[in-house]
Amino acid sequence: MFQKILIANRGEIAVRIIRACREMGIKTVAVYSEADSEALHTLLADEAVCIGPAKSKDSYLNMERILSAAVAMGADAIHPGFGFLSENARFAELCALCRIKFIGPESGVIAKLGNKSEARNTMEAAGVPVVPGGHEPVRDVDEGRVLAEKIGYPVMIKAALGGGGKGMRIVRSGEEFEAGFLNARREAEKAFSDGTMYIEKYIENPRHIEFQILADEHGNAVHLGERDCSVQRHHQKLIEEAPSAALSEKQRERMGETAVRAAKAAGYTNAGTVEFLLDKSGNFYFIEMNTRIQVEHPVTEMITGLDLVKEQIRIAWGEPLRFSQKDIRFSGHAIECRINARMAGTVTGLMLPGGCGVRVDTAMYAGSRIPPDYDAMIIKLIVRGGDRAEAVKKMQCALGELGIEGVETNLEEQYAVFTHPVFEAGPVDTGFMERCFK
Repeated sequence: MFQKILIANRGEIAVRIIRACREMGIKTVAVYSEADSEALHTLLADEAVCIGPAKSKDSYLNMERILSAAVAMGADAIHPGFGFLSENARFAELCALCRIKFIGPESGVIAKLGNKSEARNTMEAAGVPVVPGGHEPVRDVDEGRVLAEKIGYPVMIKAALGGGGKGMRIVRSGEEFEAGFLNARREAEKAFSDGTMYIEKYIENPRHIEFQILADEHGNAVHLGERDCSVQRHHQKLIEEAPSAALSEKQRERMGETAVRAAKAAGYTNAGTVEFLLDKSGNFYFIEMNTRIQVEHPVTEMITGLDLVKEQIRIAWGEPLRFSQKDIRFSGHAIECRINARMAGTVTGLMLPGGCGVRVDTAMYAGSRIPPDYDAMIIKLIVRGGDRAEAVKKMQCALGELGIEGVETNLEEQYAVFTHPVFEAGPVDTGFMERCFK
C-alpha cells in the first residue's frame, strides 16, 4: 500500500482525504497557499508545504510546485480531490512521468471524457443514449447557428471543455443565438482558457440523475446507485439525495447498467460519476462523466456503508474491487445540502448539529478564516433516514441547529427549501428553484 499521499487540494475534501488516509495507516502531505497557513487541512496532515500565494493559479493550480512538493516530501501518490487539478489530463500525465500515482483515471481517459463532443461520440458508439446535439465542437457563431437550426430550439450552448455551470447559455430562438453564443464563449475563455463550444438540444426542466461508478484496473466495474441532483441554481447543485424518488426500480436498473457500460466503453478506472438527464416521459440521456470524486459522494456512502475515498486509494494501488454488483446493498435515504459563504471573513462562532444519522463535512472551526480566493462552499451537511420523509425532517432539524457567526451564508435559503411544501412532497425538477425561489 502507499506509504505517503500528497493531497493536492484544500478545504473539507482535503480534510476528508486526510482522515481516510489516517484510518488506512498512510502518511499525508498537505499543500497550502499563504492564505491557508492555518487552515484545518494544513494542521491535520502529517506534513505540510506552502506552494505559493493565495490566488489559485499561483498555488493549487500550479502543477510544477505541487509536483515538486510531492517529490521533495517523498510522496508516492497524489489525491486531487475535486475541483482544481482533479480533471486536468496534463497533471495526471505529469504525475505518471514523475512516477507518482495519480489517484484517478489515466490522463488519456480524462482528456477523452473532458471533451464533451468526444465523450458523446464514445457513448453513442457504446449504445448509450445521448441528448440530441452536434458531434463536433463549434468555433464560431455562423457554424453554431446552422447547427442550432438543425437541432431545433431551444438549445443549450456549453463550453466543450468546461463544467460547474460556467460557459453555459440557454437559447430559445435564432434572434437570441449570437448574443448567447458570444456570452457563453467569453465566460468559457475566462474560466477554462478555451472558447470551444458545444451545442445540444435543451431539455426543459428535466431531473438531473447521476450514478456513482467504481472501476478497477482489472476490468471490473460496478455502480453504487444514483443521486438526484435536481435542486440547482444557475446550473450549480445545491442539494443531492439518494436514492431518487423519481425513479422506478426498472428505470434504476436500466440506468445503472447503462452507467457501467459507459464507464467500460471509456476504459475508466477509479471513482467516477455518469450524469444523465431524465425527461418528463421517463427517457434518460447521458450528458457527461465526471472523472473524480464528487462533492456529493457522502450521500452514496450513507446508504451503502462504503468509504469511497478508501476505495479510490485501493483501486489506485492496483487492488481489484472487493465486491461485485450483486454485493451492493442500499439502506435508507440520504440527503446532502451545501452551505456556502456569501462573503470572505472570519468565522467567529460555530455550532454544528449532531445526532443519529447526521454527518458534517467541513474544514471550518471557530476562528478560521474564509479567504475570498476559493470556492464558496464551507460546510456539507448530510443526513440519513429510514425513508425520504424522515431524512427531510432530520435535515430540517439539523439546519435549525447549525449556527455560523461572523460570515453571511445561504443557511436560511437551504432551510426554506427543505420546508417548502413542493420539496417536502416529493421529487422536484431542475426548474424548482427558479419557479419557487425567484
